[in-house]
Amino acid sequence: MAVGQAEAIGQLNALCERLRERVPFYGERLPERTLRTLDEFGELPFTTKADFRDNYPFGLFTVPLERVMRLHMSSGTTGKPVITGYTKHDLDLWGECMERVLRSGDVSEQDILQNAYGYGLFTGGLGFHIGAERVGCTVIPTSAGVTQRQVMLMRDMGTTVLTCTPSYALVLAEALAKEETRVKLKLRCGFFGAEPWSEGMRRQIEYGLGLEAFDIYGLTELGGPGVAVECHEHDGLHIYEDHFHVEVIDPDTGEPRRWGEEGELVLTSFRREATPVLRYRTRDRTVVTDEPCKCGSPFKRMRKIHGRTDDMLLVRGENIFPSQVESLLLAVDGLSGNYQIVIDREAKHLDTIQVLVEALAHGDHDALGRSAEDKIKENIGLTCQVTVLAPDTLPRSEGKARRVIDKREI
Repeated sequence: MAVGQAEAIGQLNALCERLRERVPFYGERLPERTLRTLDEFGELPFTTKADFRDNYPFGLFTVPLERVMRLHMSSGTTGKPVITGYTKHDLDLWGECMERVLRSGDVSEQDILQNAYGYGLFTGGLGFHIGAERVGCTVIPTSAGVTQRQVMLMRDMGTTVLTCTPSYALVLAEALAKEETRVKLKLRCGFFGAEPWSEGMRRQIEYGLGLEAFDIYGLTELGGPGVAVECHEHDGLHIYEDHFHVEVIDPDTGEPRRWGEEGELVLTSFRREATPVLRYRTRDRTVVTDEPCKCGSPFKRMRKIHGRTDDMLLVRGENIFPSQVESLLLAVDGLSGNYQIVIDREAKHLDTIQVLVEALAHGDHDALGRSAEDKIKENIGLTCQVTVLAPDTLPRSEGKARRVIDKREI
């Protein structure tokens, strides 16, 4: 059930009091006064990824380590990893949210769920695992990789639900097409997240795997997946507002945006014990709407993430997001969702951009490339070279796909 304003203020005040008392980082930043309105809450300082790294490893924890039952963290490829902790209470809350995620696709104890998210420090694998166990379905904990074995198990075990990244779902679809085993599968739905993906990729995944594809959303900083999920309407992801307070801000000024206006998503996890987070800047760009959904859910919806402020590419004065390019490529009939964007800088300090994309089949690759170049020029205003490759040319990813190679950084 959605949280009313009075109840939300009470929960947020309780969170602020706990953070002031137990986390020096917040104690130095938060005013002693009691908040009276959500507008006053919106005046409090943001928390950022840099704050997690500056307080590494346990500076943002509100409980002693003897109460922490599990640690998860980000990959830390650009610095110290982001660490999040879980008490028994937190694991129960996470399981509750992940059960809701699966129930949105009508997953029940009758289902067989193949979990191809990575198990380990990454939150995806174990997050879906605890949700599936709460539902009571049969879990096949394959983790990511070993694609041929994944296909064999889907066929032999009668898998009905698939969970993995959308880029790996495409890899599985390709493997199925080669073995011509798709007709023998019992797949009916899948939950795909951990990276942005477009409606065009949804169509390719649904066709290639023969299932209904659900988008999910979560972050390590907020405890992992289980923040939001699509319903059967597939018209935005419902945010679990009884666990997370949601705001949208102007990414440049930090000022609040109205519901229905594009901006950066800001989330507060007010029910977590070990590592609650106050006004976290996700860097994810979206639109949040409070318009009622046909499914009857009381929760606000966020549109598909179409870019991150820290993933934005500045090329010859134009701001572009990889997800924009993906949508335009997939609007060209004959192109696949396997692509890379390569950015370089010439001797005269002029940026060049090349898009490498695979065709779905052999054909007139030059014509497909020209069509994609025209679409990118028309919609983004950027002149680039689109090189269409044969199927199976680009490297495949078992987790998050690497879509951008920026040689200007090398």
